[in-house]
Amino acid sequence: MNGTFKDYAIFAGNGNRTLAQQISEQLGKPLGAADVKKFSDGEIAIGIGESVRGKDVYIIQSTSDPVNDNLMELCIMMDAMKRASAGRINAVIPYYGYGRQDRTAKARDPITARLVADILTVSGADRVITMDLHAAQIQGFFNIPTDHLKGTPILVDYFREHNSPDLVIVSPDHGSVKRARDMAQPLGAPIAIIDKRRPRPNVSEIMNIIGDIEGKDCILIDDMVDTAGTICNAANALKERGAKSVRACATHGVLSGPAIERIQASAIEEMVFLNTIEVPEEKMIDKFTVISVAPIFAETIRRVYTNEPVSPLFD
Repeated sequence: MNGTFKDYAIFAGNGNRTLAQQISEQLGKPLGAADVKKFSDGEIAIGIGESVRGKDVYIIQSTSDPVNDNLMELCIMMDAMKRASAGRINAVIPYYGYGRQDRTAKARDPITARLVADILTVSGADRVITMDLHAAQIQGFFNIPTDHLKGTPILVDYFREHNSPDLVIVSPDHGSVKRARDMAQPLGAPIAIIDKRRPRPNVSEIMNIIGDIEGKDCILIDDMVDTAGTICNAANALKERGAKSVRACATHGVLSGPAIERIQASAIEEMVFLNTIEVPEEKMIDKFTVISVAPIFAETIRRVYTNEPVSPLFD
Protein backbone atom coordinates (compact mmCIF):
# COMPACT_ATOMS: atom_id res chain seq x y z
CA MET A 1 0.00 0.00 0.00
CA ASN A 2 1.22 3.48 -0.78
CA GLY A 3 0.18 6.55 1.15
CA THR A 4 1.46 9.94 2.25
CA PHE A 5 3.35 8.28 5.12
CA LYS A 6 6.53 6.30 4.65
CA ASP A 7 4.87 3.14 5.99
CA TYR A 8 2.10 1.93 8.25
CA ALA A 9 2.03 -0.29 11.31
CA ILE A 10 -0.65 -2.22 13.20
CA PHE A 11 -0.55 -2.70 16.95
CA ALA A 12 -2.94 -4.36 19.39
CA GLY A 13 -3.77 -4.11 23.05
CA ASN A 14 -5.35 -6.94 25.01
CA GLY A 15 -8.95 -5.88 24.26
CA ASN A 16 -9.48 -8.26 21.33
CA ARG A 17 -6.23 -9.81 20.18
CA THR A 18 -7.99 -12.49 18.12
CA LEU A 19 -9.67 -9.87 15.92
CA ALA A 20 -6.43 -7.86 15.71
CA GLN A 21 -4.61 -10.96 14.47
CA GLN A 22 -7.35 -11.61 11.89
CA ILE A 23 -7.11 -8.02 10.62
CA SER A 24 -3.32 -8.37 10.45
CA GLU A 25 -3.67 -11.53 8.37
CA GLN A 26 -6.20 -9.89 6.04
CA LEU A 27 -3.74 -7.06 5.37
CA GLY A 28 -0.68 -9.33 5.17
CA LYS A 29 1.00 -7.13 7.75
CA PRO A 30 2.33 -8.61 11.02
CA LEU A 31 1.26 -6.99 14.27
CA GLY A 32 3.83 -4.53 15.58
CA ALA A 33 6.01 -5.44 18.54
CA ALA A 34 4.34 -4.17 21.70
CA ASP A 35 4.60 -5.43 25.26
CA VAL A 36 1.30 -4.67 27.04
CA LYS A 37 1.29 -5.79 30.66
CA LYS A 38 0.85 -4.53 34.23
CA PHE A 39 3.10 -3.50 37.06
CA SER A 40 2.58 -5.40 40.31
CA ASP A 41 0.37 -2.58 41.66
CA GLY A 42 -2.01 -2.85 38.70
CA GLU A 43 -0.73 0.10 36.65
CA ILE A 44 -0.48 -0.58 32.92
CA ALA A 45 3.01 -0.85 31.43
CA ILE A 46 3.52 -0.37 27.69
CA GLY A 47 6.68 -1.09 25.73
CA ILE A 48 6.81 -0.43 21.96
CA GLY A 49 9.47 -2.69 20.45
CA GLU A 50 10.00 -1.05 17.06
CA SER A 51 10.34 2.39 15.49
CA VAL A 52 7.12 4.17 14.49
CA ARG A 53 8.71 7.47 13.47
CA GLY A 54 6.76 8.98 10.58
CA LYS A 55 4.49 5.93 10.26
CA ASP A 56 0.71 5.76 9.96
CA VAL A 57 -0.08 3.77 13.11
CA TYR A 58 -3.28 1.75 13.73
CA ILE A 59 -3.96 0.57 17.29
CA ILE A 60 -6.70 -2.08 17.49
CA GLN A 61 -8.44 -2.15 20.85
CA SER A 62 -12.05 -2.85 21.85
CA THR A 63 -12.88 -1.04 25.08
CA SER A 64 -14.94 -3.93 26.43
CA ASP A 65 -14.66 -5.76 29.77
CA PRO A 66 -12.43 -4.95 31.61
CA VAL A 67 -13.47 -1.57 30.21
CA ASN A 68 -11.22 0.69 32.26
CA ASP A 69 -8.11 -1.44 31.73
CA ASN A 70 -8.68 -1.64 27.98
CA LEU A 71 -9.38 2.09 27.70
CA MET A 72 -6.20 2.95 29.64
CA GLU A 73 -4.17 0.52 27.53
CA LEU A 74 -5.34 2.30 24.40
CA CYS A 75 -4.65 5.77 25.79
CA ILE A 76 -1.18 4.85 27.07
CA MET A 77 -0.28 3.15 23.78
CA MET A 78 -1.31 6.28 21.88
CA ASP A 79 0.72 8.46 24.22
CA ALA A 80 3.74 6.24 23.60
CA MET A 81 3.22 6.48 19.82
CA LYS A 82 2.87 10.26 19.97
CA ARG A 83 6.10 10.62 21.97
CA ALA A 84 7.81 8.26 19.49
CA SER A 85 6.96 10.66 16.61
CA ALA A 86 4.36 8.52 14.82
CA GLY A 87 3.13 10.31 11.71
CA ARG A 88 -0.57 9.69 12.45
CA ILE A 89 -2.27 7.71 15.20
CA ASN A 90 -5.50 5.87 14.33
CA ALA A 91 -7.53 4.39 17.19
CA VAL A 92 -9.35 1.33 15.79
CA ILE A 93 -12.09 0.68 18.36
CA PRO A 94 -14.45 -2.10 17.17
CA TYR A 95 -16.52 -1.66 20.35
CA TYR A 96 -16.69 1.82 21.89
CA GLY A 97 -17.18 1.46 25.63
CA TYR A 98 -19.05 4.05 27.71
CA GLY A 99 -21.11 4.86 24.60
CA ARG A 100 -24.51 4.27 26.23
CA GLN A 101 -24.30 7.42 28.35
CA ASP A 102 -24.60 9.83 25.43
CA ARG A 103 -27.00 12.38 26.93
CA THR A 104 -28.32 13.55 30.29
CA ALA A 105 -31.39 11.36 30.70
CA LYS A 106 -31.94 12.75 34.18
CA ALA A 107 -30.48 15.49 36.34
CA ARG A 108 -26.75 15.29 37.11
CA ASP A 109 -26.04 12.47 34.64
CA PRO A 110 -22.54 12.38 33.10
CA ILE A 111 -22.07 12.15 29.35
CA THR A 112 -19.37 9.52 29.27
CA ALA A 113 -19.44 9.04 25.49
CA ARG A 114 -18.19 12.64 25.13
CA LEU A 115 -15.75 12.29 28.03
CA VAL A 116 -14.09 9.25 26.44
CA ALA A 117 -13.94 11.05 23.07
CA ASP A 118 -12.05 13.90 24.77
CA ILE A 119 -9.72 11.48 26.58
CA LEU A 120 -8.86 9.68 23.32
CA THR A 121 -8.14 12.94 21.52
CA VAL A 122 -5.94 14.30 24.31
CA SER A 123 -4.09 10.96 24.42
CA GLY A 124 -3.03 11.42 20.81
CA ALA A 125 -5.69 9.99 18.49
CA ASP A 126 -5.74 11.68 15.06
CA ARG A 127 -8.57 9.48 13.78
CA VAL A 128 -11.07 6.98 15.19
CA ILE A 129 -12.38 3.93 13.33
CA THR A 130 -15.27 2.23 15.10
CA MET A 131 -18.40 0.19 14.43
CA ASP A 132 -22.06 0.66 15.39
CA LEU A 133 -21.87 3.32 18.05
CA HIS A 134 -24.79 3.16 20.48
CA ALA A 135 -26.00 6.43 18.96
CA ALA A 136 -24.74 7.75 15.62
CA GLN A 137 -24.49 11.30 16.97
CA ILE A 138 -21.55 10.24 19.17
CA GLN A 139 -19.47 10.91 16.04
CA GLY A 140 -20.11 14.59 16.73
CA PHE A 141 -18.34 14.33 20.09
CA PHE A 142 -15.04 13.99 18.23
CA ASN A 143 -13.18 16.92 16.72
CA ILE A 144 -11.07 14.51 14.66
CA PRO A 145 -12.07 12.35 11.64
CA THR A 146 -14.26 9.42 12.66
CA ASP A 147 -15.10 6.47 10.42
CA HIS A 148 -18.31 4.88 11.69
CA LEU A 149 -18.58 1.41 10.16
CA LYS A 150 -21.88 -0.48 9.92
CA GLY A 151 -22.37 -4.05 11.08
CA THR A 152 -25.87 -4.47 9.64
CA PRO A 153 -24.73 -5.31 6.06
CA ILE A 154 -22.67 -8.21 7.45
CA LEU A 155 -25.71 -9.52 9.33
CA VAL A 156 -27.90 -9.06 6.23
CA ASP A 157 -25.50 -11.20 4.17
CA TYR A 158 -25.69 -13.94 6.80
CA PHE A 159 -29.48 -13.97 7.10
CA ARG A 160 -29.98 -13.72 3.33
CA GLU A 161 -28.89 -17.36 3.20
CA HIS A 162 -31.61 -18.21 5.76
CA ASN A 163 -34.41 -16.10 4.25
CA SER A 164 -38.06 -17.18 4.35
CA PRO A 165 -41.26 -15.81 2.80
CA ASP A 166 -42.64 -15.17 6.30
CA LEU A 167 -39.67 -13.13 7.53
CA VAL A 168 -40.21 -10.13 9.83
CA ILE A 169 -37.41 -7.96 11.23
CA VAL A 170 -38.18 -6.85 14.78
CA SER A 171 -36.80 -3.88 16.69
CA PRO A 172 -36.66 -4.71 20.42
CA ASP A 173 -37.28 -1.04 21.28
CA HIS A 174 -37.83 2.35 19.63
CA GLY A 175 -34.08 3.05 19.60
CA SER A 176 -33.36 0.26 17.10
CA VAL A 177 -36.09 1.06 14.57
CA LYS A 178 -33.67 2.53 11.99
CA ARG A 179 -31.39 -0.49 12.40
CA ALA A 180 -34.37 -2.80 11.81
CA ARG A 181 -35.36 -0.85 8.68
CA ASP A 182 -31.79 -1.01 7.35
CA MET A 183 -31.89 -4.78 7.71
CA ALA A 184 -35.44 -5.27 6.46
CA GLN A 185 -35.05 -3.32 3.21
CA PRO A 186 -32.38 -5.50 1.52
CA LEU A 187 -34.14 -8.64 2.76
CA GLY A 188 -37.51 -7.45 1.41
CA ALA A 189 -39.17 -7.97 4.79
CA PRO A 190 -41.58 -5.89 6.89
CA ILE A 191 -40.66 -4.68 10.37
CA ALA A 192 -42.30 -4.86 13.77
CA ILE A 193 -41.52 -2.78 16.86
CA ILE A 194 -41.64 -3.78 20.50
CA ASP A 195 -42.80 -1.04 22.83
CA LYS A 196 -40.97 -1.38 26.13
CA ARG A 197 -40.22 0.67 29.20
CA ARG A 198 -37.10 0.55 31.34
CA PRO A 199 -37.95 1.18 35.02
CA ARG A 200 -34.25 1.06 35.95
CA PRO A 201 -30.91 0.29 34.22
CA ASN A 202 -30.57 -3.24 32.76
CA VAL A 203 -34.30 -3.95 33.40
CA SER A 204 -36.93 -3.81 30.65
CA GLU A 205 -40.66 -4.60 30.47
CA ILE A 206 -42.64 -5.36 27.30
CA MET A 207 -45.68 -3.13 26.85
CA ASN A 208 -46.93 -3.85 23.33
CA ILE A 209 -45.92 -5.25 19.90
CA ILE A 210 -46.53 -3.04 16.87
CA GLY A 211 -46.82 -5.05 13.66
CA ASP A 212 -47.92 -8.50 12.46
CA ILE A 213 -45.71 -11.25 13.88
CA GLU A 214 -48.21 -14.13 14.22
CA GLY A 215 -47.02 -17.16 12.27
CA LYS A 216 -43.87 -15.30 11.16
CA ASP A 217 -40.16 -16.06 11.30
CA CYS A 218 -38.86 -13.18 13.41
CA ILE A 219 -35.33 -11.77 13.58
CA LEU A 220 -34.61 -9.37 16.43
CA ILE A 221 -31.80 -6.87 15.81
CA ASP A 222 -29.99 -4.60 18.26
CA ASP A 223 -26.62 -2.88 18.47
CA MET A 224 -25.53 -4.79 21.58
CA VAL A 225 -26.58 -7.49 24.02
CA ASP A 226 -25.43 -6.76 27.56
CA THR A 227 -27.38 -8.55 30.29
CA ALA A 228 -29.74 -9.84 27.54
CA GLY A 229 -32.89 -8.79 29.42
CA THR A 230 -34.30 -6.72 26.54
CA ILE A 231 -33.60 -9.22 23.76
CA CYS A 232 -34.82 -12.24 25.77
CA ASN A 233 -38.00 -10.53 26.98
CA ALA A 234 -38.68 -9.50 23.40
CA ALA A 235 -38.09 -13.02 22.06
CA ASN A 236 -40.33 -14.59 24.68
CA ALA A 237 -43.07 -12.04 24.01
CA LEU A 238 -42.90 -12.71 20.26
CA LYS A 239 -43.18 -16.46 20.80
CA GLU A 240 -46.05 -16.08 23.28
CA ARG A 241 -47.94 -13.95 20.77
CA GLY A 242 -47.69 -16.42 17.92
CA ALA A 243 -44.32 -16.06 16.20
CA LYS A 244 -43.31 -19.22 14.34
CA SER A 245 -39.60 -18.83 15.15
CA VAL A 246 -37.36 -16.24 16.78
CA ARG A 247 -33.73 -15.57 16.04
CA ALA A 248 -31.69 -12.58 17.15
CA CYS A 249 -28.58 -10.68 16.14
CA ALA A 250 -26.42 -7.85 17.42
CA THR A 251 -23.11 -6.27 16.55
CA HIS A 252 -21.63 -6.32 20.05
CA GLY A 253 -21.94 -9.30 22.40
CA VAL A 254 -21.18 -7.65 25.75
CA LEU A 255 -22.76 -10.60 27.62
CA SER A 256 -22.43 -9.50 31.23
CA GLY A 257 -24.14 -10.77 34.38
CA PRO A 258 -26.92 -13.32 33.70
CA ALA A 259 -26.80 -12.93 29.90
CA ILE A 260 -25.76 -16.48 29.02
CA GLU A 261 -28.35 -18.12 31.29
CA ARG A 262 -31.09 -15.83 29.98
CA ILE A 263 -30.31 -16.52 26.33
CA GLN A 264 -30.04 -20.26 26.94
CA ALA A 265 -33.47 -20.31 28.64
CA SER A 266 -35.17 -17.95 26.17
CA ALA A 267 -37.20 -18.54 22.99
CA ILE A 268 -34.21 -17.45 20.87
CA GLU A 269 -33.24 -20.29 18.53
CA GLU A 270 -30.03 -18.66 17.26
CA MET A 271 -28.10 -15.62 18.48
CA VAL A 272 -25.72 -14.07 15.92
CA PHE A 273 -22.91 -11.69 16.97
CA LEU A 274 -20.06 -9.96 15.22
CA ASN A 275 -16.68 -10.40 16.87
CA THR A 276 -16.11 -6.75 17.81
CA ILE A 277 -15.94 -8.18 21.33
CA GLU A 278 -14.29 -11.55 21.77
CA VAL A 279 -16.68 -14.13 23.22
CA PRO A 280 -14.57 -16.23 25.60
CA GLU A 281 -14.74 -20.01 25.35
CA GLU A 282 -16.57 -20.33 28.67
CA LYS A 283 -19.41 -18.14 27.38
CA MET A 284 -19.90 -19.90 24.05
CA ILE A 285 -23.13 -21.89 23.81
CA ASP A 286 -24.74 -23.83 20.96
CA LYS A 287 -27.13 -20.97 20.19
CA PHE A 288 -24.27 -18.58 19.32
CA THR A 289 -22.96 -17.85 15.84
CA VAL A 290 -20.04 -15.40 15.65
CA ILE A 291 -19.08 -13.66 12.38
CA SER A 292 -15.74 -11.92 11.91
CA VAL A 293 -15.54 -8.21 11.09
CA ALA A 294 -11.85 -8.50 10.19
CA PRO A 295 -12.42 -8.10 6.40
CA ILE A 296 -14.31 -4.81 6.76
CA PHE A 297 -11.84 -3.35 9.27
CA ALA A 298 -8.87 -4.45 7.16
CA GLU A 299 -10.34 -2.86 4.03
CA THR A 300 -11.13 0.33 5.96
CA ILE A 301 -7.54 0.53 7.22
CA ARG A 302 -6.28 0.01 3.67
CA ARG A 303 -8.53 2.77 2.34
CA VAL A 304 -7.63 5.21 5.10
CA TYR A 305 -3.93 4.65 4.50
CA THR A 306 -4.24 5.08 0.72
CA ASN A 307 -6.62 8.07 1.06
CA GLU A 308 -9.52 6.27 -0.62
CA PRO A 309 -13.14 6.86 0.43
CA VAL A 310 -14.63 4.51 3.03
CA SER A 311 -18.31 5.22 2.35
CA PRO A 312 -18.50 3.03 -0.83
CA LEU A 313 -18.10 0.00 1.45
CA PHE A 314 -21.67 0.61 2.66
CA ASP A 315 -23.36 2.23 -0.35
